[in-house]
Amino acid sequence: MKPTRRLHELGQSLWLDNITRDLLDSGALRRYIDEYSVTGLTSNPTIFDAAMSSGHAYDADIRHKARAGITSEALFMELALADLRRAADLFYPVFEASRHQDGWVSMEVSPLLAADTQGSIRAAAQIHQQAARSNLFVKIPGTPEGVVAIEESIFAGIPINVTLLFSRDQYVAAAEAYMRGIERRLEKGLTSQVCSVASLFVSRWDVAVKDKVPDALRNTLGVAVGKRTYRAYADMLASPRWRALADAGALPQRLLWASTGTKDPQASDTLYVESLAAPDTINTMPEKTLKAFAEHGAIRGVLPKDGGDAEAVLARFAEAGVDTDALAMQLQKEGAEAFVKSWKELLRRIAEKGEALRSSHAS
Repeated sequence: MKPTRRLHELGQSLWLDNITRDLLDSGALRRYIDEYSVTGLTSNPTIFDAAMSSGHAYDADIRHKARAGITSEALFMELALADLRRAADLFYPVFEASRHQDGWVSMEVSPLLAADTQGSIRAAAQIHQQAARSNLFVKIPGTPEGVVAIEESIFAGIPINVTLLFSRDQYVAAAEAYMRGIERRLEKGLTSQVCSVASLFVSRWDVAVKDKVPDALRNTLGVAVGKRTYRAYADMLASPRWRALADAGALPQRLLWASTGTKDPQASDTLYVESLAAPDTINTMPEKTLKAFAEHGAIRGVLPKDGGDAEAVLARFAEAGVDTDALAMQLQKEGAEAFVKSWKELLRRIAEKGEALRSSHAS
C-alpha cells in the first residue's frame, strides 16, 4: 500500500495544492486521484499566476474573452472558475460519498479585500453564485476583518475555506466565527450543514526563524505550532458548544495543514506530511511534496490530541527570543501582502497577454 493510501486510511484527506489547465487536460489530476488517493485541491493567486503566465493553455480563452471586452479581473475569474468547475466535477463522487466532508476545490476572494469586510462578503457571494458548484469553497483570509466576513458568509450558506491562519489564536477565532454562523442559521430555522475548513500555514514559520535560532531548533517551529493548534481543534470538537451543534446536524470545520512543502533543502522533503499525520484533518500538498511522499514517505506516528511536546518546544523558542504571537501576526500580514503582489502581477500578465493575442489575431 502506498504511503498516500495509508495516510488516507488513517483518516487524513490528501489534497493537491495546485491547479492548471495542463493538469486537467493531461489527465494528471485524474491519475493523482486514482494513484495517490487525492480527494480535493486548493488554489491561490500565486498558483494561478504561475499557471496562466507560462505556456499557451489559456491563450485561446484569453483572446476570445479579451475581444469580447471582458476586463482582466473578470477575465481571470472566468478562467479560474472554468478550471475549478472541471476539478470539482472530478471530485464530486468523493464529495457525495463522504457526505460533503471531502471532495472540495477552493477559490480565493481578491486579496485586495483582506481588510475589507463588506467587500469580502459581497465577493464570496458572487464567487459562490458564479462557480455554480456545491463542492467549491470560497477562501477568505482569517484576518480580523475577514473573521467577520467568514461568520456572515457561513450564515448566508456559503462554504468557506478560512485561509492565512498561522496560530492557535487565529484558528480559534476562525472556528468561533464558523460556529456563530451556524448558530445564527439554527436560530432562523435554516439547515446547519454549511461546510468549512480552517487552513493553518506551517512551513513559513520555519522560514521566518531559520537564521534566528540554534540549529537544534531548525524546522521544528511550524510543527510545534501545528500541534498546539491541533490540541485546540480537538478541544473544540469535544466542547459542549460544538456537541450541541453536531447534534443539530452541523459538520465539523476540519483543520487543514497548508504550506506543507519543505523549504529547507537540508530537511526531509516529506517533513511536514510525516509530522502532521492526524485523523479528521486535511493536508494540502504541492505536487512535488505529494509525489515525494507517495514514493518514500512514512507515517511515523499520529498527532496526540493533547499537543504532545508542543508547549515544551515553543518554550525553547521563547527562550531563544522568538515572540510567536507577534510573529503570527507578522506572517499573516506578509502572507496577505504576498497574495496581493501575485494578484496584481496575475492581472497585469492577463491584460498584457490579452492585448497581445487580440492584436496578433486582428493582424
